[in-house]
Amino acid sequence: MRRYVYQGKILSLAIEDEHWEIVEHKDAVALLVQDPERGVLFVRQYRPAVGGRTLEIPAGLIEPGERPESAAARELAEEAQLGGRLERLAEFYVSPGFTDEKTYLFRVHDPRPAAGTPDADEELEVVWLDPDDVLAGVCAGSVQVSAATLIGLLYATGAER
Repeated sequence: MRRYVYQGKILSLAIEDEHWEIVEHKDAVALLVQDPERGVLFVRQYRPAVGGRTLEIPAGLIEPGERPESAAARELAEEAQLGGRLERLAEFYVSPGFTDEKTYLFRVHDPRPAAGTPDADEELEVVWLDPDDVLAGVCAGSVQVSAATLIGLLYATGAER
């Protein structure tokens, strides 16, 4: 039996069987955009939860009733002003030891301009970087990324095989 101790906009904290602490969290999408000349598209942003700026591939939450593909198209337009054909690469749980959050990773083919309205509370810097350089920075501990970004980098560099 689950007892809720907190219910918010994007997550709820429940205690199951008076033992397990479980964070119920909205699912998310992440987008890998590659260009042979510019590299991979990233966004830099401040993340209060970790107290610093991270480098991430575009990503965002899936709203209730929204399909992952629709959320991916919306987030890409909002964060990078881009659209394109989406290919689902993977889906994975962020940290199944305590949360049910699942992320759907998409590759964007044929990126093209698309109008999107950025979230009012987000300050993003869009940058194109060499994925091998970013992966080296992650391995060296000098670049902070999300798990979705790391998985996207493995796809971008061919290391997922």
